[in-house]
Amino acid sequence: MSVGDLAGRTFLVTGANSGIGRATVEALASRNARLVLACRSEPRTLPVLEGLHARHPGLDAAFLQVDISDFTSIRSAASAFLTTGRPLDVLINNAGVAVTAGLSADGFDLTYATNHIGPFLLTNLLLPRLRESAEGRIVNVASAAHYRAKRIDWSLLAPRTVARRSGVMDYAVTKLMNILHAKALAQRLAGTSVTTYALHTGGVATNIWRTLPGPVQWFLKLFMLTAEQGAQTPLYCATSPGLRGVTGRYYDQSREKRPSSLAENESLASELWERTERVTGGQR
Repeated sequence: MSVGDLAGRTFLVTGANSGIGRATVEALASRNARLVLACRSEPRTLPVLEGLHARHPGLDAAFLQVDISDFTSIRSAASAFLTTGRPLDVLINNAGVAVTAGLSADGFDLTYATNHIGPFLLTNLLLPRLRESAEGRIVNVASAAHYRAKRIDWSLLAPRTVARRSGVMDYAVTKLMNILHAKALAQRLAGTSVTTYALHTGGVATNIWRTLPGPVQWFLKLFMLTAEQGAQTPLYCATSPGLRGVTGRYYDQSREKRPSSLAENESLASELWERTERVTGGQR
């Protein structure tokens, strides 16, 4: 990862008040980046902001309230950000959940709404500002879990009336979607100043596993990386000068890696884009 100064570059990070997101903004702050912490909970985010300002006097960092599973919240957050006139150089779609049992405000399975549908909409809404950057980047935090996904059940990209429990395989499918999203974006943004990346952070002990029973969480985290270790590949994709002009690729341990064959399927990426755009209403 480059240790260069990031003064003048603005990073918007979702889920930035804990885990990998928090470790990411801590590292970016140490390099003088401008930060937008896009999170659902203001009470949980303000202490993080206060700590950042205390450690880095003069830091330009702000809170943006957004529930990444809720279309109304996403549109409100994007509008609020765009209205500020702030530039945007890098969007890091970091927020995610696993093993949920509920529906989003719009009636979508919560795992799919949080991990793919919501980030897709937020990215689309912020694209005009990203395209103004001399070197815009979109970083999707995916996972090696995507290798386990064998197919996409398109019915899970439609609103539901009855909640179902999403398991580990649903998480794997949404991580596959993150990679396909980055690939489809790369195709649509070819020839522009914006590049895209998807990545695996490694198995990290964060609260993404908060819906699992306590003893299971405790046991799993014995074998996991710290949030700081997990933040290294997102930081690499977001800041490395060596990736300038490279787009649509997948990374693991700060190195390019070949994803699953499904993740390289261009027709699947195109279909996912079209179906997701249909349910989110695009940029409307």
